[in-house]
Amino acid sequence: MTRLFLSGATGAMGRTITEFVADLDDIVITGGYACPAEQYYDYPVYDDLSAVDPSTFDMIVDFSHFSVLGDIIAFARRSEKPIVVATTGIDAEGEAMIQEASAVVPVFRTANMSFGVNLMVRLLKQAAKASAGYDIEIIEAHHNKKVDSPSGTAVMLANAIVENRPSETALLYGRHGKDTRRKAEEITIHAVRGGTIPGDHTVLFAGADEVIEIKHSALSKKVFADGAVKAVRFLAGKPVGLYNMDDVINQ
Repeated sequence: MTRLFLSGATGAMGRTITEFVADLDDIVITGGYACPAEQYYDYPVYDDLSAVDPSTFDMIVDFSHFSVLGDIIAFARRSEKPIVVATTGIDAEGEAMIQEASAVVPVFRTANMSFGVNLMVRLLKQAAKASAGYDIEIIEAHHNKKVDSPSGTAVMLANAIVENRPSETALLYGRHGKDTRRKAEEITIHAVRGGTIPGDHTVLFAGADEVIEIKHSALSKKVFADGAVKAVRFLAGKPVGLYNMDDVINQ
């Protein structure tokens, strides 16, 4: 039985994971972190990480906010416990903190917990290698409460293309103005926000007289909870290091 400490316990994903894990017999949530520390569940939720006893859990899962990443990483290092980082909107400084922590504790990091999205990344890497002559556009859509834009997933998809495209590439974020004729090397990310969309990501390869579309749609937040559970099961017992969903796919 793996005992989890859930950061972001009272958020939308925190509630989804709590409900998802309740039906499992190999994982249990024994504590959580949130500000404010509202008590919705049968496990305690703290707003002060220094008050948490590390002996009460085996692993941390972080679905909180990028602004508290430093606190959560420091907590993992201090507790000497593995951590699954699923928070989005992390900047270069945050990524550096994650990299440094992976030299001390096992860290699982992905910009999107959906197994399907990570399969999509693999497809894009192959498509990018043969994308000469195609214009590439990325469109992402999320609910109206999402605070970061573009999504971390859209950036992950873009990076997968940039790293594998044989020609020079330049990333743009949206398009506006009277002189915006597309250049061959451009890849533009467009962000849509509205309603309760869990997450849609579409990559268009537009060629002469044909369009290839690679798309992933999350129909509910359960796909992210399922991915987090896959990550937890994978990370249990692993040595110090940095892991991602590719490792889960390859196992």
